Amino acid sequence: MVLTEIDRDLLERCLQDKPRAWEDFVDRFMGLVVHVVNHTAQIRGLRFSPEDRDDLVSEVFLGILKDSFGVLRHFRGQSSLATYLTVVARRIVVRMIVRQKSQLPHSGNGAHRPMDEVSDLGDPGDGVGDRDEVERLLDDLDESEAKAVRMYHLEGKSYREISSEVGVPENSVGPILSRARDKMRRARVNPAAG
Repeated sequence: MVLTEIDRDLLERCLQDKPRAWEDFVDRFMGLVVHVVNHTAQIRGLRFSPEDRDDLVSEVFLGILKDSFGVLRHFRGQSSLATYLTVVARRIVVRMIVRQKSQLPHSGNGAHRPMDEVSDLGDPGDGVGDRDEVERLLDDLDESEAKAVRMYHLEGKSYREISSEVGVPENSVGPILSRARDKMRRARVNPAAG
């Protein structure tokens, strides 16, 4: 999809620091950013308080503002502005979630406090909180699937990073993750089948 005239104008106004440009930008894309935050939480099986959600939305907009709109300056127009911002927002949110998880207090056995480690296994709240169960489910996957799941869900890596590490095309990462999650769901529902 090509850049719409409205988005092109808004982008130029922001980059030229025109009056009300930033306010118009936030008005136009606030719903999109809130959706990305909510969706990222949902697929990771996390529940955010309204305050946490607002903090993550703010982090996304701060990320866009950083370095005098550096994120917007890198936009090449090869997709719609909304698509580009969805990817940017998701990366910022995942990075913040991973950073928050890494700062959790450690329990006596040296592991982080359980926190829905692999969460795309079902509805929100249906995440796996028990690390032993996560490891058992990962053991049932082939090596590349398990590695992709670990990198995406536990380390917050992007499809590009996973593609490079696992040695598959970037557009194959999504189907690999989907297939792995299906296998893990089935193994979780019927442990004897896994």
